[in-house]
Amino acid sequence: MPDISVEHSTKHNDGRGQSAFYATANKVPLPLIERASGIHMWDDQGTSYIDVSSGPVVSNIGHGNAVVAEAMAAQAKKMEYAFARLAQNRPNIEYCQRLAKLAGPGFERIHLTSGGSEAMENAIKFLRQYAIATGKPSKTRVITCQPSYHGATIATLAMNGEIMMKPFLQGFTEPTPKIPAPLTYRLPPNHNIKSYARHCADALESRISELGASNVLAFVIEPVGGLSTGCVVPSREYICQIREICTSHAIHLVFDEILCGMGRTGKFLAAHHWPDALPDIVTMAKGMASGYSPLGAVLAPAIMVDELADLTGFEFQYSYNANPVSSAAGLAVLDEYARLDLTNNAIVTGAKLRKGLESLKAKLPIIGDIRGLGMLLAVEIVADQTTKASFENELQPTDLVRIHGLNNGLMIYSRPTSGGKYGHWFLVSPPLTITTEEATELLERLERTLRDLSDQLCQQNPLE
Repeated sequence: MPDISVEHSTKHNDGRGQSAFYATANKVPLPLIERASGIHMWDDQGTSYIDVSSGPVVSNIGHGNAVVAEAMAAQAKKMEYAFARLAQNRPNIEYCQRLAKLAGPGFERIHLTSGGSEAMENAIKFLRQYAIATGKPSKTRVITCQPSYHGATIATLAMNGEIMMKPFLQGFTEPTPKIPAPLTYRLPPNHNIKSYARHCADALESRISELGASNVLAFVIEPVGGLSTGCVVPSREYICQIREICTSHAIHLVFDEILCGMGRTGKFLAAHHWPDALPDIVTMAKGMASGYSPLGAVLAPAIMVDELADLTGFEFQYSYNANPVSSAAGLAVLDEYARLDLTNNAIVTGAKLRKGLESLKAKLPIIGDIRGLGMLLAVEIVADQTTKASFENELQPTDLVRIHGLNNGLMIYSRPTSGGKYGHWFLVSPPLTITTEEATELLERLERTLRDLSDQLCQQNPLE
């Protein structure tokens, strides 16, 4: 019989936790955070950082919120778990009712998940089940944008518009058909923002024609971009055009609001900026429980959900769907949104942040573009403001901005996307609880950070 024993490493756990899995070539240090409050975090050395990006745009209500923590503890003491397929629980029912009311007509039914990737998978599975149940089994194709981001499961990785994932996906899963995202800064020759948006919408029409409308299940888009595009905001004309295209071909329009939902853009859903072009399905996560518990959701119309329930039902389950403690966290987060008027603060303080960032752009040639909506903003780093030329990817500008941020007391969300093909940027999306005084402090630290970054990059990559 062959020896199937494995020689185990003699190394003991060295205290790196999950970071032991990350690439050793990653030169960005990871502070050991011991405590956090509001927009601030402190490491084990007592160093203070401002959470510039709310982690990956998660901590919407800020850190250390006792109201949410106490609500979760109270629910856990009362009843910590109930499997949704076997029993209902009151926090789930109440939370879904409140979420649906905020989402408005067309989003009356809520399917809770443990996060964004799971929400996106469930949204596509729901639409696929609906297609089968209503006699349209040929609808299997999902169209997404290049660049884009929709999750980290195998299925959602295939949906992402991330060119660096091509070797990983090849032969492993089938990437979704892609069309160009409606970028607004670095455009192809002979295009302005308006004409390029039309070109991108026309590309959707062409791709549907190529695939056959009867084979296309859905078109999925981030209505306001995240890190994949650096917070691109499509024009109203573009949103209306893709809505019209999807409707005319009986294709479901899905808005991925995992990052831009929950008041980030100044409205509860980013979709509410375009009320005459609402999507069929919305996915949410991140800010729903604001980091206090894993939580995501699929928002769907009652007419579809109820029809499917009468036909076959949607029976896909995960162990933590509708978890009562997570639902209690979600309810408490909504209470804090109302108490602190956070969606309005995304508009007011977001405008102050944007004005400050535009002022930095006027002073610092390293800043090429400021874009976004509400308190979801991105800063694009360039080697030349006039030509919009990017720094070489080998210089790792997104890693360097994180390092200089840490040196100046800032925790910044930034990483290379698509190998730098579309540019280099970082997100400015602090907790929605940020005050005007704290915004000023953030901007002051950010100016020092970008001056330090500029000095290093210009030394390494001097202009001709």
